[in-house]
Amino acid sequence: MLKAGRLWALGAMSGTSLDGVDAAMVETDGVLIHGFGASAYRPYSGAEQTVLRAALGKWPGEDLAEAEALVERAHLEVLGGFDGAALVGFHGQTLAHEPQGRGTHQLGNGARLAGELGLPVVWDFRSADIRLGGEGAPLAPFFHFACAKWIGADAPLAFLNLGGVGNLTWVDPTRARPEEPGALLAFDTGPANAPINDLMMARRGAAYDRDGALGRQGVVAQDVLERFLGEAYFLRMPPKSLDRDTFRGMIGLVADLPDADAVATLTGMAAAAVARGMEHCPEPPARVLVTGGGRHNPLMMEMLAAALDCPVGPVEAVGLDGDMLEAQAFAYLAVRVARGLPTSCPGTTGVRAAVSGGTISRPEGM
Repeated sequence: MLKAGRLWALGAMSGTSLDGVDAAMVETDGVLIHGFGASAYRPYSGAEQTVLRAALGKWPGEDLAEAEALVERAHLEVLGGFDGAALVGFHGQTLAHEPQGRGTHQLGNGARLAGELGLPVVWDFRSADIRLGGEGAPLAPFFHFACAKWIGADAPLAFLNLGGVGNLTWVDPTRARPEEPGALLAFDTGPANAPINDLMMARRGAAYDRDGALGRQGVVAQDVLERFLGEAYFLRMPPKSLDRDTFRGMIGLVADLPDADAVATLTGMAAAAVARGMEHCPEPPARVLVTGGGRHNPLMMEMLAAALDCPVGPVEAVGLDGDMLEAQAFAYLAVRVARGLPTSCPGTTGVRAAVSGGTISRPEGM
């Protein structure tokens, strides 16, 4: 049994950018954040990324043994380097996400990790939400609510995660609980880094556009941008979510453009999708705090600042770690699951009622 009150939890996240595994410690009682602890990063090698890319879009029952072993091995390597955790939140590697179809698929077996680590592992965070009619994503908003409390925010603000896909959380920190009506609105804004990374790999053999350098040399193709914004997804009311490759056709839209113009246009698409998404917020946020790899792209950040009517900056401006925020989120959510507290609600995923997702696997004898 978990002790009452505050405890240290360890969370891990391997995102749709396929760059590696983040792991981080959070001290929490499942409601408030009481402290942040150590963190670590285990990158995927080029060969490992090739294996994972080949697995994207696959579902349980397909040939995934090599990819699953890779994901579990990488997580064990990084998680095994921590001490003092009472439990682990393991997200796994998302391969496919069809909330209105086959469901969602995060690769990796939390029960095996529990046995290897000798700790309870909370995993499969998304399935219960989908079974109750939700999108199963995004799941970080409840943690964003706790972060807003931790930084002492007193006016609505937004957290913007720019990973492979972009997602936005609008938070009213004056509310008492995240599941309270009006406390949160969350949804995927559109593609973010994934199309840029895929194009860079295909054309340049590079994992990403470092510092936005190539995109800065190009010009945004406005006609292509307008065609992109005409996609039906942008007309849907939130909550709503995307698979990493829902907008795979974006690569086709820029196929005839020179490399620099293609990257500039994909970067502009990501920023424009966020601006379009901001129209859904109940009221304009006082600021937008950006997390995820996209905040390291100066061109992306400049485009966001130009497109939005409020200050935009990295979450480091308020003392948070944008590289580890999602790993910290799953540490926090693991404690909520273990204590029977909700991890999503109608405002974050469209689920019919607040639900506590996740499966808890304990090592033998615990």
